Amino acid sequence: MAQQRALPITIVCDNGPELTSKAMFFWACERKVTLAFIQPGKPTQNAFIESFNGKFRDGCLNQHWFLGLTDARHEIDQWRAHYNHVRPHSSLGYMPPVAYAQQCA
Repeated sequence: MAQQRALPITIVCDNGPELTSKAMFFWACERKVTLAFIQPGKPTQNAFIESFNGKFRDGCLNQHWFLGLTDARHEIDQWRAHYNHVRPHSSLGYMPPVAYAQQCA
């Protein structure tokens, strides 16, 4: 089972329907998490997540036809593990994030 992380104080997001729903609003309110929305049509205000979303879409979502929620969770977890433990990141000197974090510790 994955280790639980602390909730963020703020989540910066675009104005897409998946993050402007009542469910997201109430989830954030119940957990005292602030939702900060970027200006419409200004994806550069949230460039890190835009970059990540593109990599996630190209490397995972566009590669799989999920058979159900369990299958989606499995495939996404496999992709996440590869992304963090194996895939070199140019911004980290072409090291995977886990190796970079260990080097810095």
